[in-house]
Amino acid sequence: MARSTTRRRPAAPAAAADGEINPKAPCPCGSGRRYKHCHGSGYAAPVRRPFEGLPGEADWVALRELVPAATAVLATTEGRSVTLASVLPGGSPALVRAGGEILLGVQLPTSSDDISRDLGTALAAALDAPAGAPVDPGPIGAAGSAGPRLQELLDLTVPLDVTVHDDFAFWLEGTDAGPTAMAGLEQANELVLPTVRLAGLDAAYWVRPSTDRAHVRWVRPEPEERLLDALSRLSAAEQLTLGEGTRYAGAFRAHGLVVPVWDVPAETPAKEWAGPAAGLQSRLESVLGSTEPLTADERRARAGLLSRQITLR
Repeated sequence: MARSTTRRRPAAPAAAADGEINPKAPCPCGSGRRYKHCHGSGYAAPVRRPFEGLPGEADWVALRELVPAATAVLATTEGRSVTLASVLPGGSPALVRAGGEILLGVQLPTSSDDISRDLGTALAAALDAPAGAPVDPGPIGAAGSAGPRLQELLDLTVPLDVTVHDDFAFWLEGTDAGPTAMAGLEQANELVLPTVRLAGLDAAYWVRPSTDRAHVRWVRPEPEERLLDALSRLSAAEQLTLGEGTRYAGAFRAHGLVVPVWDVPAETPAKEWAGPAAGLQSRLESVLGSTEPLTADERRARAGLLSRQITLR
């Protein structure tokens, strides 16, 4: 007996109750996924570029992932000054000194799906805390952060001017530190890797992890595919180095941006790499705008670059 060709019409999805979101509807967060597979599942996909829209986005990424001891002065929309720090004592998200100065730490022990909201939650709590009082932002990180994003709190016209420090002495500036605080400071200072921000360049940092190794790490603002094509063109032309004795080591992705890394001789002072890096910047700019298809050699170079690229979360 022939099988019936009649097909049962799929049932229409149940309408969402008033005030609720249809599970099969696109998620309101804009991820492109259905609500039931995104925020409706109880798990939110991480915001890919949490610092997008902030002045100095690439340096925000650097302070979050690369730089051990650094500060920058921020301003809120209400005109209050805030000192951004790469990390604060004990990994604290924020603190308010007795004189009223606010410090905000960008490196946190845990994070939620939106790092900008984590930091905004901490900053909002610090802005409301009395001088010298502990800052209580509530749950931050995996438990979910309930406050505003940084982009809602900060004056976006103020540039991010990063100052790299040799140690964490800035933790105790203007305070009457006791023996316990000094001991903690000395212990933290032992973990600081020598780091220098290369003059005249955005988000390019020299770091020496050991006496015989040094690197230049450069957070790039370009979209990943466009940057990879440009790096591939330079690599195929043997122009992807910072000079004799250097080599392109690879790259990692962090918070939506790509961070190329070069191995450089450890004995060369950090400031000497600003010139070679500026030259590389010029070569990179000359090929970033190219729309020509990659050649066979450039495609092979691109595959090699991708094989040396990892993602940080």
